[in-house]
Amino acid sequence: MTKTLLAEFTAREGAEGEIARLIREYAQRVRDEDGNLSFDVYTKESNPRAFWIFEVYRDKDAFQAHLKAPYGGPFNAALAPLIEEDASVLTFLDPLA
Repeated sequence: MTKTLLAEFTAREGAEGEIARLIREYAQRVRDEDGNLSFDVYTKESNPRAFWIFEVYRDKDAFQAHLKAPYGGPFNAALAPLIEEDASVLTFLDPLA
């Protein structure tokens, strides 16, 4: 069964460009992971400081491998001072059918 989640955070005023740069680099690395099926980044149309990342991994093991990737920690450390929340807000999703 796939592992699917939505990560959400809000850029601090003026940090949108730096976050977009960081996410573009990070997204390419995640998309290259063997177990990643989707890593789509969005901003909210009515609030471009609101970022949403929709992630799908082949299974729980693929998601665990993603969490252990050496580039995740540095990405999160660089992101933390640029967002309003303490960290990304994660919502894990289950398919309906």
